[in-house]
Amino acid sequence: MIRVNDIHKSYTKTSETIKGVSFEIGKGTIFGLLGPNGAGKTTLMQIIATLMKPTSGTIEIAGMSPEKDLLKIHSLIGFLTTEIKLDPVSTPDDLFDFFADLYDIPKNEIKQRKEKAFNRFGITPFAKRKISELSTGMKQKISIAISLLHEPPIIIFDEPTNGLDILTSRQVTDYLKELKSEGRCIVLSTHIFSVAEELCDEVAILVDGMIVAQGTVDELIKMSGEKNFEDAFFKIYVENHKEEK
Repeated sequence: MIRVNDIHKSYTKTSETIKGVSFEIGKGTIFGLLGPNGAGKTTLMQIIATLMKPTSGTIEIAGMSPEKDLLKIHSLIGFLTTEIKLDPVSTPDDLFDFFADLYDIPKNEIKQRKEKAFNRFGITPFAKRKISELSTGMKQKISIAISLLHEPPIIIFDEPTNGLDILTSRQVTDYLKELKSEGRCIVLSTHIFSVAEELCDEVAILVDGMIVAQGTVDELIKMSGEKNFEDAFFKIYVENHKEEK
């Protein structure tokens, strides 16, 4: 469903943030981007979500090009990033209705979808509370519910468990497994090894804007010659990272 071909992204004439990244992701697959802060994960996720244009290279979403079918592509994607800020004076109830209207969801379906999503994440008791009064975990769950209210087949999550407590993080990972079982195509960026190990069918390790290794967790461990995934990552990182002069 997603095809990324030789993507480059430069913000200045002298340096590149993304350096020739390519991969493909099919239905019912969770594809992980693992790397340290500054590796280019967020930039790459925004490009995949068609929110940012690459300097060069091409992207196909469900066989379509952003240059020709941008609005159609946006209707197929649910995108969540930690940079999303919810209106602090709005309520979960109002925000869900607002975005449902933007997606032209029929009125008779909005209530059903809201009840399902809010019950799934325990949002219902807080539906009439102002966003500013809610915890970080609750805000994240509300963001997920809103991001997926149009039931997109392609889901792009940038650090979905970042800053969450253990219980909320478990709710999010369980939900991602459920979405995968429904045949959704999921791109997940993270710097948490346990999340990548538990969720991802395939992992691409991003170092300094380049994919330096890609495969299943077991394949990456074997490739590195280490005994566990965390050690495998650090060995791959050290072998490929170049300090700026």
